[in-house]
Amino acid sequence: MTAARRSHRAARLLAGVVIAVGAMLLSACASGTTVSSTPGLNGTTGWHGTPVPHGYPLPADRFTDTHQKSVTLAGEATTPITLVFFGYTHCPDICNVVLANIAAALRESRPAVRAKIHMVFVSTDPQRDTPPVMREYLDRFNHSFEGLVAPVDTVAKAARSLYISYEKPDGTLSGNYTVQHGTYTTGFVHGKAAVVWSDVTTVADLRSDLARLTGLAASSAQSGSPG
Repeated sequence: MTAARRSHRAARLLAGVVIAVGAMLLSACASGTTVSSTPGLNGTTGWHGTPVPHGYPLPADRFTDTHQKSVTLAGEATTPITLVFFGYTHCPDICNVVLANIAAALRESRPAVRAKIHMVFVSTDPQRDTPPVMREYLDRFNHSFEGLVAPVDTVAKAARSLYISYEKPDGTLSGNYTVQHGTYTTGFVHGKAAVVWSDVTTVADLRSDLARLTGLAASSAQSGSPG
């Protein structure tokens, strides 16, 4: 499939608000592969990412964080905004770019915005991504980023519930290998999906959407709406 066709398919599927697991595009997360889309405002919505009008919740599957504590994705929503990305530390390109862009967008955001956002990186490669490995990797981008690890079946279940494509490693691989996984970042407001960004969303666009998300979170908290 050509990059242009992948882009068209991704846009069409996300426009359908990611209704089915099979609808999500699978990326090799390897050198030279990416999910592309057109930067800038998404139609008339005002978002640079794709809004999710009927948000699905964060799952309650059990993971281990980088401090060796048992946690859930739902339990990680300790701030009004939670960002979730599935990837792995040996990723040669896309994961590094996504995390670097999110880190830059947060650095360039107002302190009041940063304080309301928590970034969670879920490993798709538990064979190599131990909690210490995850901590060392994430500290390269932002010390506040949290990493979660779990057996592949748990990761696959959580990915399905968030409509993220994931091809489980078979557990027999060794050395250098890539892991197939979706490359979207999902922004959750009070634990419910609100916006999805592709891996080519710019730092400026992310910063704009993050500021808007914090405003949305504040409004929903005041109104008593889940967001």
